Amino acid sequence: MKFGQVEHPEEVDFTLPPTPKETLVLLQHFKKDEPFEVYVGCAKWNKQDLKGFYPKGTKDELVYYANQFNSIELNATFYNSPSREQVETWKQKTPADFKFFPKVTQSISHFSRLLNTADKVKLFTDAVVRFDEKLGMVFLQMHDNYNPKDMARLKLFLHDWPKDVPLALEVRNKDWFSKAEVTKELYTLLEETGVTNVLVDTAGRRDMLHMRLTTPVAFIRYVGANHSSDYERLDNWIEVLKLWRDNGLQKLYFFIHQNIEIESPLLATHFIKKINETFDLNLKYPNKATGNTLF
Repeated sequence: MKFGQVEHPEEVDFTLPPTPKETLVLLQHFKKDEPFEVYVGCAKWNKQDLKGFYPKGTKDELVYYANQFNSIELNATFYNSPSREQVETWKQKTPADFKFFPKVTQSISHFSRLLNTADKVKLFTDAVVRFDEKLGMVFLQMHDNYNPKDMARLKLFLHDWPKDVPLALEVRNKDWFSKAEVTKELYTLLEETGVTNVLVDTAGRRDMLHMRLTTPVAFIRYVGANHSSDYERLDNWIEVLKLWRDNGLQKLYFFIHQNIEIESPLLATHFIKKINETFDLNLKYPNKATGNTLF
């Protein structure tokens, strides 16, 4: 079963939790009159997962994808740390306003579990910084069984992380969220190190939808349930984002997954239209004129 997937999504209460006061206080501290930076995309661009998204005859999937959306949650880097040459190739294939959000390689997060990783971190960051202005934010996703007993190791890792490479963190073990003193220590650490706290909206793990921001950046990973409720869930996010923006949210990074990924571009397009309308933006999205068979 995929992470957060449930057999009967119609039985899940998808109500978004209220925003904690700590989030609003933090946003107000950073509030300034600047344009709202918004990036919305999918997790993958390969044709096998997004079957039906690409017109017949598409020669380069990344080139096509990057002309439909303004960003990608780059999960490919989780499996293998990219070379500098690979990053340069991806960068050159995309428009000037496109951004990549690469996931930290599993050799750091899962195999080494953040221990003795200085050389691996240098190898990874030396590659991804070559995205230059197209690097959005790197995100570190820990294994489900990485729990608070290794808090000291996490502290050392985050304090040592290169400060010129923006980082977000996703922890998954339930113990991070079930004990108030542990949760507070985690959020304090993220605020101290300037690390963005990833929010995950998925059916089977509502505890990860904590609505607690630690920077003026909202990094949200939305997992649809391939259910009719998926669109309503996205609409509900708009009201929350209005509140956060009014209080000082500077950046929104919103990435849409599906247990069956073929529907991800449809959900992303729906959400972008809502974002554009609500915040008077002009984010690009696929439309029927592209010849895309899904639209």
